[in-house]
Amino acid sequence: MSRQKVLELLRSCSEEHLSGEEIAQRLGLSRAAVWKAVDALRRDGYTVEAKPGLGYCLTAAPDALTEAEIRGFLGETAVVGRELVCLDSVDSTNTYLKKWALSGAPDGTVVTADCQSGGRGRMERVFQNPKGKLVALSALMRPPVPLERLTSITAQTAVALCGAVEEVCGVRPQIKWTNDLVIEKRKLCGILTEMALEGESGKLQYLVIGIGLNVHQTPEDFGPELAEIAVSLDMALGRPVSRPALAAAEIRALDRLYADICRGDVAKYVEEYRRSCVTLGKTVQLIAADGTRETARALDIDDDFGLLVRLEDGTERTVRTGEVSVRGMYGYVD
Repeated sequence: MSRQKVLELLRSCSEEHLSGEEIAQRLGLSRAAVWKAVDALRRDGYTVEAKPGLGYCLTAAPDALTEAEIRGFLGETAVVGRELVCLDSVDSTNTYLKKWALSGAPDGTVVTADCQSGGRGRMERVFQNPKGKLVALSALMRPPVPLERLTSITAQTAVALCGAVEEVCGVRPQIKWTNDLVIEKRKLCGILTEMALEGESGKLQYLVIGIGLNVHQTPEDFGPELAEIAVSLDMALGRPVSRPALAAAEIRALDRLYADICRGDVAKYVEEYRRSCVTLGKTVQLIAADGTRETARALDIDDDFGLLVRLEDGTERTVRTGEVSVRGMYGYVD
């Protein structure tokens, strides 16, 4: 507790030096407790400068998905993020949180991990999560709303995350239908939404939103199969980006989304999705569950986030499930 208080004070004073005596007085601690807290912060990777006659100053913080670092950027939230668990390693943040949800995890609980050994995307695709490179985050929601309000939650989450990335990086990603965030036609982020219903009542038991956002990867981290279709924020921007700042922005965005779901405020997400959707106006392939493919032109997004397409024979259809491959992206050429 002393460590966290000292960290918050040093962070709030930015480049100002504070003497050990002043820190002790402000926080109601002993000088020995202040020294131990500073020593603990240094062991955790913080750079705390100490100058004789001036005192302590926090000059650098680790790029770590720890509760202290994330909360340092987070601020107050209404629901999402009030309970925050930061793991060093886990098979999957979604799997971890689903198990916890069944035993009573509080509404709004967020789990992050520095490394995932079994991260999953849509259709059970496994994705790589090298240590210290990505923001892996899952949020538990139990909004007291009819189930029909949750049918488009993944698309709404994509819009919310575009805002979170823009807030931290100054660059707004686009969205490939239905739930991929892309920059420069390459995949930046994936979203996996899973929910469970009560057997007898059919009411929502839990909803878990899982997010994997590429931050520090290099082309070598992606490997030969993904290097041409995936991108990280560092690669796109040409500079390093703070993972805890991104995690905090994601949590705030999900907290706002939770409130909008409860209010039934969906229209603004549909409007923003249309503006951000890189799929519109493009030639696409519709890939059915059995692997059959149809070529079409993507025309519009309807009010339920369905993709309106025109097939080669001139007929129009609204696609709500399945895979849609966009020509010129992710290796699709013909």
